[in-house]
Amino acid sequence: MDERSFILGVDLDGVVGDFYGAMRVIAAEWLNKPSCELSENVSYGLSEWDIADYGGYERLHRFAVTQRALFRDMKPIKDAPGVLRKLSNRGIRIRIITHRLFLKYAHRTSITQTVDWLDSYDIPYWDLCFMQDKGAVGAHIYIDDGPENVTELRAQGHDTIVFTNSTNRSIPAPRADSWLEVEHLVMAALEKWKPVAT
Repeated sequence: MDERSFILGVDLDGVVGDFYGAMRVIAAEWLNKPSCELSENVSYGLSEWDIADYGGYERLHRFAVTQRALFRDMKPIKDAPGVLRKLSNRGIRIRIITHRLFLKYAHRTSITQTVDWLDSYDIPYWDLCFMQDKGAVGAHIYIDDGPENVTELRAQGHDTIVFTNSTNRSIPAPRADSWLEVEHLVMAALEKWKPVAT
């Protein structure tokens, strides 16, 4: 880890990008249902949408990425791009860490859409890491929404903010319900780190 910079490890889907909102629209098309029939209160894997009979989560996800450009066209979560720009301007190194390469034979599509999306919303980052074991990358503080990711990062001793959505309400604090809260928590962590920085 670069000890000269304070590093914020940032997950994308469900944290910076409105993954569940975008997936709801695409799933409605895929399932041939009105989106109002698909619950907004979902768990990881989207079982509430009864997708098993249609091929399950992986098939829906593949359709969303390869046929509907999910990673290029989803909207950002409110205030995320602006807050990340502010944090970057304060000298914080933004390290994007995402596990978007779990779909076989769609890696180029996933990577290209991700870079295009980050650039189109002027989201700053120094590093872009595609990997499952996010703790192996190294950051001073992480933000993630995946219950398993947060639990694993914390078990490894990493300071981790959980970004609130319906998939992670049982995960304990520290948590942020908005990007303005993320900004506050990250700046507080930066202030604690500064005295030992060289």
